[in-house]
Amino acid sequence: MASKKILVIDDDPDLVEVIRLTLEASGHEVFSAASGTAGLEKVKEVEPDLIILDVMMDYTTEGFQVSLKLRSPDPASEYIPYSKIPILMLTALHSTTSLRFAPDQDYLPVDDFVEKPLEPGALIRKVEALLGE
Repeated sequence: MASKKILVIDDDPDLVEVIRLTLEASGHEVFSAASGTAGLEKVKEVEPDLIILDVMMDYTTEGFQVSLKLRSPDPASEYIPYSKIPILMLTALHSTTSLRFAPDQDYLPVDDFVEKPLEPGALIRKVEALLGE
């Protein structure tokens, strides 16, 4: 299995470290950003093979906004070169609120979800599926 670059965008340093250790043990190179704004800049810098994106960071829907920017259909968008990168969204919303959502091309353009608290095996399975491994 070739090493893939994975960008984790999450403001919880402990969770980022758990994800980093899990993914590095599987042979991946892990980068991180602690906010949506920093994550969008890091996407341009790293050009990752996969993005793991938290829903709630500086504000409740920050992850949603980041995914919409990355998947913008606007040909003038600065993120067009990165629009095909798979996005795995991290969420605790399903377990902490009555909100329910699913990937949606127009409103929530992500490829899959993983629930917090993370189970390492489930994370690896979803990452491998999105990377085609």
